[in-house]
Amino acid sequence: MNQSRAPYLLQFGLFATGVAIIVSGIQPYDLGTWLMEALPVMIVLPLLILTYRRFPLTPLLYLGIFLHALVLLLGAKYSYARVPLGFEIADWLSLSRNPYDKIGHFFQGLVPAIAAREILIRHQYITHKVMRVFVVICIVLAISATYELIEWAAALALGQGAVEFLGTQGDPWDTQSDMFCALLGAITALLVFSRLHQRQINALNKFGLAK
Repeated sequence: MNQSRAPYLLQFGLFATGVAIIVSGIQPYDLGTWLMEALPVMIVLPLLILTYRRFPLTPLLYLGIFLHALVLLLGAKYSYARVPLGFEIADWLSLSRNPYDKIGHFFQGLVPAIAAREILIRHQYITHKVMRVFVVICIVLAISATYELIEWAAALALGQGAVEFLGTQGDPWDTQSDMFCALLGAITALLVFSRLHQRQINALNKFGLAK
């Protein structure tokens, strides 16, 4: 993936995600859950369009955002506890619960970590590498904790109607394991993708698009 392909990746990603929103919204398991889970995707897509000329992202980040969107939309359609892929994974790994929500929380760490790293580097907020890693992980955990607080607020506001949105499946440690999966996603992003990400940021600098 090089920077010259970013516009095509953005266009294809927007189209594919738009189609996924429509398919996901056709007879979802629970309409209220679908709205809450799909809303972040419907907010982010226009932002990507509006900010492309002023602040284009790296292809890696665009790809991560669109993959995360697909994960969210699939979970929104079935509710996370009922996604068929999750049942398949549970059978393969002999698990007692549908683990699909953990995939979502892994991406909730992976993609924001890449996004935070890109913003910190391109705006030169933090130049020290070790400190940047620390701040990226803190940002990811803050996002994860904020999401858990939103789920708590939803449970208080909706009562029994929040069961599908929470998707705890009776696990008393669901919140903690969600945040742990986000942490694993952030660590994976930093360990596996940092070199590729840095090359793409350098390409943005070469094209004069870094800021």
